[in-house]
Amino acid sequence: MFTITTPQTEKGELTRNTILESALHLFRDKGFEATTMRDVATLAGVALGAAYYYFPSKEAIIQAYYEVVQAEHHQRVADALASQHMDFKGRMQFAMKSKLDIVQNDRKLLGVVFRYTGEPDHPLSCLGPATAQTRRESIEVFSRAIQEERLPKDLQQLLPIALWALQMGVLILFIYDDSPHQKRTRKLVDGALELTVRFLSLAKNPLLKPIRSKVLSLLREAELVPDFEINTLQPERQR
Repeated sequence: MFTITTPQTEKGELTRNTILESALHLFRDKGFEATTMRDVATLAGVALGAAYYYFPSKEAIIQAYYEVVQAEHHQRVADALASQHMDFKGRMQFAMKSKLDIVQNDRKLLGVVFRYTGEPDHPLSCLGPATAQTRRESIEVFSRAIQEERLPKDLQQLLPIALWALQMGVLILFIYDDSPHQKRTRKLVDGALELTVRFLSLAKNPLLKPIRSKVLSLLREAELVPDFEINTLQPERQR
């Protein structure tokens, strides 16, 4: 596993950001494979050793990029929820589509993230231990988006995970979607969330609680249930 150095000074933060921005510019222009760390250092105007000090590999740069994307996604959703009145489906749509807006011009970079899915120990594996914190943060964004909806407690935990899984599938389609502004992908999001709303009207039935409990138990065993309790921040829900 690589370790990304955290700058301790304002100058160090500036240098790190310059290297990151230079690398992303080259990745977008030349491609990830064709870009070398020497190319990155040259464009950033730093010594090669300095580039490696902040980012031990190109993969470390991609990890830093995705952390920036996740932070931006969290902020956009938080700001929208605080300032806009949206219904349940609208909040889910904003949470899903705002992520697409952020990575709109970086679909090739997303391909690098998904490249290592089948390598659990790789630091960029989207299901591996090294990206567990990023997964938790992504799931939490969806938890925030649905927190005003009256749902049974188990669904409050299950739905964000389901929405995160849907987002991962959507991002794969997004990479390959060559329609203008990836219209096909966005239309799929609308349709999937429409079905989600309809499904939830059935899933809330108390008779289905044993099934919901079983699904939640399975997800806990698979360590896919986040370790935060969003329900502690909300008024009492239906049981």
